[in-house]
Amino acid sequence: MLHVFTCYNTARPVATQNLTLKLPAETIKRAKVVAAERGTSISALVTRKIEDIVGEDAAYQAARRRATEWLAHGWHLGGDRRRDG
Repeated sequence: MLHVFTCYNTARPVATQNLTLKLPAETIKRAKVVAAERGTSISALVTRKIEDIVGEDAAYQAARRRATEWLAHGWHLGGDRRRDG
């Protein structure tokens, strides 16, 4: 079992909440090695990765909204419109 206790954000204090994860023992063992090599904790690794995923999702949703608005606006691409009559 892995306990994530803190979220680091240097810009302002952030309220934190505990999160318990169940991971395979081998994954935890390898995560400890990675964390040690990077001079950080497993908690910090997990926090950073989740924040990356959440940020990427927010950016995708914002881009999707902009694209939908752009498409809804419509654009005249030049040329003459043929008039029947």
